[in-house]
Amino acid sequence: MDVPHDESSPGGPPLAVIAASLQRERRRAGLSLAEVARRAGIAKSTLSQLESGTGNPSVETLWALSVTLDVPFAQLVEPPRPRVQVIRAGEGPAFAAERADYVATLLASSPPHTRRDIYLVSAQPGTARESDPHMPGVVEHVVLSTGRALVGIAEDPVELAPGDYVAYPGDIAHVFRALEPDTLAVLVQEHR
Repeated sequence: MDVPHDESSPGGPPLAVIAASLQRERRRAGLSLAEVARRAGIAKSTLSQLESGTGNPSVETLWALSVTLDVPFAQLVEPPRPRVQVIRAGEGPAFAAERADYVATLLASSPPHTRRDIYLVSAQPGTARESDPHMPGVVEHVVLSTGRALVGIAEDPVELAPGDYVAYPGDIAHVFRALEPDTLAVLVQEHR
């Protein structure tokens, strides 16, 4: 089955995939557009635009919707995969934060019956990416590739240098703050 791809924004959010996924998951949950929007804390018009394949969803909006619909974030944004998958640098569905210079690019989501997603995070110094709690049981694992960053539980983040690893509960408030330009990290999100 071919999934439409949004050619107008290479490397950006795959709007057609997001639209189809939101509609599918909302129906699966048996919820109205208004009820999902209310529970996610977003405007009904925003959800309507996303379900019609328009708009420019932020990572915060998509996270809120994934928590509301009780599905992993990647399940909303990734099209079906071929058997062998290669994602070149600069490719893949990318999601920018609203208030921080932070971009998460989905590299691999959990296939059915597995429970992990992999992201490449690029961030710049300035405003931190402050994440609200995700679904219960989520654990995030971060390996810093380049730069330096404060990462982890919001009240007590850990400073990471290249090659450092940290794991922390993603179901409580957490943060990623780049301390150097062009900071890169790999984020593995484990769903228990």
